[in-house]
Amino acid sequence: MKSLIVCLFCFISSFCLCQQTEEFKLIKNYYNQHRSMLGKEFRKKFDAETNNFYKASIKQDYLLFMEKMDSIENVALTGALLKTKNMEDLDRLKLLNKSLPAEVSHSPTVVIDKVADYPGGINELRKEVADLFYLGGVHSDIKTVKANVGFIVETDGRISNVKAEGENYTFNRQAEIALYSISQKFSPAIVNGNPVRYRFRLPLTMNIE
Repeated sequence: MKSLIVCLFCFISSFCLCQQTEEFKLIKNYYNQHRSMLGKEFRKKFDAETNNFYKASIKQDYLLFMEKMDSIENVALTGALLKTKNMEDLDRLKLLNKSLPAEVSHSPTVVIDKVADYPGGINELRKEVADLFYLGGVHSDIKTVKANVGFIVETDGRISNVKAEGENYTFNRQAEIALYSISQKFSPAIVNGNPVRYRFRLPLTMNIE
């Protein structure tokens, strides 16, 4: 059995670009709608069947079908992740030839009026990341897998530049997909009365039993 442990630390960010995560949300919504429709059809078939043996078979078919649906959705999300990272890399290259905005350094002279915050607070963010994490896409020969996931909360509350660093590539990829797939924007951090880019670090640990 696989379980995910999420911890959260944050610190002020330096320069970074913003990337929309709308594509991840559209993919999630598309597959969730299809799960709902298929679930209703399986339920009708299950309720209409009177033989317990066949009812058990219908239930097993449903579980296998949903497992395949999860795998197919993950392929689509992986494609969205690659596209997002490529676009962010291109945006960074474009900005190298332009004057960059002033960076906010992490120092005692910086007055943080308000840190970036997710709707519902840190615990809600942890819960959503755990719910969005596709453990079926993680392959590991060891029982405990870890990664540190850094990301930027932009001045408009969107997240960008999600980067997971850990020894297991498949775990890193699923962590990045989960972060890009969160449903809501943050409220931005405020420094000296102005919204600023803000960096979070999100340590993740998965236990495989």
